[in-house]
Amino acid sequence: MFHASLTRRIAQLSVGLPLYGVGVALTVEAGLGLDPWTVLAEGLSFHTGLGVGWVVTLLGALVLLAWIPLRERPGIGTVLNILVVGPAIQVTLDLIPPIDALPARIALLLGGIALVGLATGLYVGARFGPGPRDGLMTGLHRRAGWPVWRARVTVELTVLGLGWLLGGTVGLGTVVYALLIGPCADVALRLLDTRRTREVSAAGIPVAPTPA
Repeated sequence: MFHASLTRRIAQLSVGLPLYGVGVALTVEAGLGLDPWTVLAEGLSFHTGLGVGWVVTLLGALVLLAWIPLRERPGIGTVLNILVVGPAIQVTLDLIPPIDALPARIALLLGGIALVGLATGLYVGARFGPGPRDGLMTGLHRRAGWPVWRARVTVELTVLGLGWLLGGTVGLGTVVYALLIGPCADVALRLLDTRRTREVSAAGIPVAPTPA
């Protein structure tokens, strides 16, 4: 079995995590609808006054605490996910000027989804541990005996509902994200996985370490 060098794995992790944050920030700026965890982060941002990126960091830390009763073990990639993705989102949002034209917003959404897919291939393919939210799914699967799809659907629908009630952006972009992120991440991971023999992620497909 082929194993990539540690240098390549570290490089993929170092590029993938901030790139993931940039991709998420583009979808936020598009304002057409977000993935469930970012909907929740945006909703909490409206009520706390904290930037979306900082809320993503706090949510990641809280989700990691939920790993304790589930007896999941984080890797270095899990911890760096929490420390890097949120600040990358916030810095990108602070740098992007307001964009009102609909074609430009659609381009931001699609570009953001593509970047998140690429970043997923880099980050997950480096194999330094799952993202905090993926670990939550696998933990529920192992401890509660739920099928993985049930754990993921239950958690993400709950998160989406809470985020929507708090004012997070749910729209056509949410549907587009759900339809495209799996195929984009799958293609990226096929190209960037650091092992020839690929394992399936928590969702049954390679799924991004959702920033929230």
